Amino acid sequence: MIRSLFYKKTDTSLNEQVTLAQAGDEEIRNHLLKQYQPFIAKNVSEVCKRYIDQNRDDEFSIGLMAFNEAIDSFSSSRGSSFLSFARLVIKRKVIDFIRNEQRHLMAASLDEDYENDEQMENPSEITAAKEQYERQTEAWYRREEIKDFQIKLKQYKLSFKELTDVSPQHRDARESAIRVARLIYEDEALREKVLKKGRLPIKDLVDRVDVSKKTLERNRKFILAMVIILSEEYVYLQDYIKGVGL
Repeated sequence: MIRSLFYKKTDTSLNEQVTLAQAGDEEIRNHLLKQYQPFIAKNVSEVCKRYIDQNRDDEFSIGLMAFNEAIDSFSSSRGSSFLSFARLVIKRKVIDFIRNEQRHLMAASLDEDYENDEQMENPSEITAAKEQYERQTEAWYRREEIKDFQIKLKQYKLSFKELTDVSPQHRDARESAIRVARLIYEDEALREKVLKKGRLPIKDLVDRVDVSKKTLERNRKFILAMVIILSEEYVYLQDYIKGVGL
């Protein structure tokens, strides 16, 4: 029996609709892509810092493709809502698009300036200008990730300031806590339990990690935050975890 759009809108949740779209229901996929165009435009607009014309702006097309990609790659087991996940994918794709466009434009402009400016004798000035631009855009991207991370932390009754205060001071303690977080993330049952309940299953962990119950309890907020980072699309925040050699 063919479902009607009315049925889909009223009798299935968003996550269920995404699951059906992943299974090949093109009618539901097209419905989602149409229904959430205002959501897509809003998030694209937040990145571009201007009004987005859905019929004219290339950025909206990128956002629409990103939303479609989010449908394919979303997994409810990660503990994040679909719209939260889609928002990250949209912003990342639009930012990448803008960066690539501006990189090409800036490279062409700087090369032209170099050719036309007899006083610019050192090609390294062009390289330095390009590197400065890259640093500026990456800094903006990092800020956007941190803003989203702060929102996610609030869902678990944590704050960025609190996380800073409870982070282990010594490198070996941080490495140990991150190993626990990675164990949780890689175990689907544990990960789902942690992300849904917002707390660590200390009893489940004591026998599986080489860390005392007291240490787990002391670092539980930091470990939870690391699980969140591993479970989300945070490129730069995940670099932090890689930075300690894990």
